[in-house]
Amino acid sequence: MSKAGPYEGVTSSQEAMERAMTSGNGVLRLAPAWVPRAFCTPGKRIRLHPNDYYPLGKDRGGIDERWLASAIRAENGPRTDPFEGLSLVVDPEGGVIPFDEFIAHFQDQALGTLWDTHQGWPMYSKFFDNQAPLPFHIHHRDEHAALVGKPGKPEAYYFPPQMNNHLGEFGYTFFGLHPETTRQDVVDKLEQFLTGGDNNITALSRAYRITLGTGWDVPAGILHAPASVCTYEPQAACDVFAMTESWSNHREVPDELLWKDVPEEHHGNLDFVVDLVDWDRNVDNHFYSNRFTPPVETTASSQGQGWTEKWITYRSPSFSAKELTVQPGSSVAVEETDAYGLICVGGTGEIDGQPLMSATMVRYGQLTCDEYFVTAPAASAGVTIRNTHPTEDLVILKHFGPGNRELERDRLTLPLGTA
Repeated sequence: MSKAGPYEGVTSSQEAMERAMTSGNGVLRLAPAWVPRAFCTPGKRIRLHPNDYYPLGKDRGGIDERWLASAIRAENGPRTDPFEGLSLVVDPEGGVIPFDEFIAHFQDQALGTLWDTHQGWPMYSKFFDNQAPLPFHIHHRDEHAALVGKPGKPEAYYFPPQMNNHLGEFGYTFFGLHPETTRQDVVDKLEQFLTGGDNNITALSRAYRITLGTGWDVPAGILHAPASVCTYEPQAACDVFAMTESWSNHREVPDELLWKDVPEEHHGNLDFVVDLVDWDRNVDNHFYSNRFTPPVETTASSQGQGWTEKWITYRSPSFSAKELTVQPGSSVAVEETDAYGLICVGGTGEIDGQPLMSATMVRYGQLTCDEYFVTAPAASAGVTIRNTHPTEDLVILKHFGPGNRELERDRLTLPLGTA
């Protein structure tokens, strides 16, 4: 058995996979997947022990992300752990199982029809937790990402109050471009990126104040500089981007991050970088109306008692997400049409008899009981979630892949916009 980051006993044995699947009746406990970023400063809100945000040594940076239900690995330079960013299924007899291998083994027994259409789990979510705002950057659309062998990367944001005891240094996100911005304006700012100092590219953009308990839709091709707010971020399963702001987090952004996912033959070609921009969406006069995502109560929730469920990510065709709140002493049998990952951000309870509780202070390498993946058969059969706390709500965020059938039904009667 090998080691994955801080976790001992990585195994790909069929016996371990079958054991994990059957012991939880298709509800899989996941180990925390911590990811550092060398160009960021942790906001220290993702519940690691204060001494554990810099466990990986010089040049790796601090841990400011936790990846959720991830079947992909992070791209973090030559010193990246081979399992970094990848979720690990907890074997009830000890050890951990790579989530991508688990999915490949069980296929449609884990994902249902998503396996037939995508041959894998096509999304993941994360918490990103930065003390300062991220640099202005862009994620490629499919046609540009394909040139480096990747899919495009749409994403969405939700700002859970439970994860935000402070908003960091700048609680505003820059999205898009002023409608009067020209292509040459962007080229000029990128030329300044390469000469050093602050290229001031966000002068071409608009900043929106972040409201906790709401979210935004960010299709691929939209320039954005996320706020210093701890953010829950469902997204397509890839790590493709180009940084376009040269100064952020009180330091220069390295040139290699501008060219990270630009084909080698286009390195130095700023016109190629500008081509990554979805111009119509970036200069949209109705950007707020088309991208802002207030929560919307689900149809099922309106008929329930002791619990409330809301759609919190619903505009993108590539993924969706819900927030489930169960009141103290209450329980709910949740049936879903699709497989999903979940993370508990508040309270204490059970999921089909397994412990489910929000983390408070986790040591790097310690297992938790706050994250699970519910396979398609278990989701359709229904899982029972029970709040065992006498006074606090149990709050869970659930992330789904593309084509969620309940979402499509709810679109017929609820105010759920699309991308």
